[in-house]
Amino acid sequence: MSRGILRSKWIVLAATAMLVVALGALGCAKKEEAPKEAAKPIVIGGIFDTTGPTAGVGKDYAQGALDAADYINANGGINGRPVELIANDYAYKPDKAVELYKTYKDKGIFVIMGWGTGDTNALKALVSKDEIVYISASYDSLINDPAKTPYNFYASASYGEAIRGAMQFVNESGSKKVVFIYPDHPYGKNPIPSGKAMAAELGLEVGPDQFVSLGATDAVSQLTNMKRFNPDWAWIGGTVSSTAVIIKDAAKLGLDTKFIINVWGFDENLPKLAGDAVNERAYGMGPFAMWGADVPGMKAPMEMHNSKHPDDSHTVHYIQGWSSMMVMWEGMKRASSLDGPSVKAAIETLKDFDTGGLTAPITFTPTDHRPNTTLNINKMDAEGKIVTVKTVTLERRPEWLGQ
Repeated sequence: MSRGILRSKWIVLAATAMLVVALGALGCAKKEEAPKEAAKPIVIGGIFDTTGPTAGVGKDYAQGALDAADYINANGGINGRPVELIANDYAYKPDKAVELYKTYKDKGIFVIMGWGTGDTNALKALVSKDEIVYISASYDSLINDPAKTPYNFYASASYGEAIRGAMQFVNESGSKKVVFIYPDHPYGKNPIPSGKAMAAELGLEVGPDQFVSLGATDAVSQLTNMKRFNPDWAWIGGTVSSTAVIIKDAAKLGLDTKFIINVWGFDENLPKLAGDAVNERAYGMGPFAMWGADVPGMKAPMEMHNSKHPDDSHTVHYIQGWSSMMVMWEGMKRASSLDGPSVKAAIETLKDFDTGGLTAPITFTPTDHRPNTTLNINKMDAEGKIVTVKTVTLERRPEWLGQ
């Protein structure tokens, strides 16, 4: 064999060897660029009420949040990583919520989807200390001042805005007498000072408060007491089941009072529970679009719900759970790294974040965690259908932050 041929063979062998080495190096590089950890889900804690006294609205909220997680994963996840929402029921017991929170913290979870006012307030000091982002279904005004509660967020106008807007609406109707009906519980009690302050500012006459529990089956004695004052309007700060009891018993007693209701007490199930008694007398403060509203953002949750739960009923509370997850998703996509402080900082960059009309545009800043101050005032018309009467936007007064 000639030297030229030998040299040629060595060149071919050397080139082949280099190619093998190069391919091997490329394979290693690909493994380094896409390690198995990248496919691991980002775990999010969930604290929901699906068996307790607010389960009537809590089940739909939890389902909306869980379905939103599936939607997120079908649409790219968190920059390519899927999310896993752990849905645990705490039956509306604050001590159980604290127990779940500690379990999540020990697992290294840094974002939690929470639920009620009592447990959210019970946890607010812990989430601040532990730097865990807590997005709740409680829209309590007491947790929207980041100087006091820097890691608390929610996705709509607060209970404070709702009750102030309700008092403005009562005043604009020409009425002057109002009472407050609510459960003796943080969810019911916390907004009342804001409502009474607004009533006083507007010159409304306020009658005696009436306490009706979330699990009430009768409100005759409270409404009999209220009848002595004979208010034009009554604020209801309960959930749908207790609201239905109040409205039905008011009709039995022949009261002419109209009712203006917080978000958890006014939904698509109210006419089913209260019957014709709701028609033309039940008004709801709506920071979220009602189910099936003609807004662009409604398409995705409706399609998801109808494909997964075609035989189940649906309410605005599903939209609330979905919207909370959309805020979480956007914040985590923007975060510089996946930890509590980075996600908090990223959520605070949201400016006029568009939920497709499921809520008013959402803005957070490092000094103000009021997402917006806009609500629809809805009512049940003569046929028991929900119609929007008007949309109100409350002033963003500095003194109302955290109130």
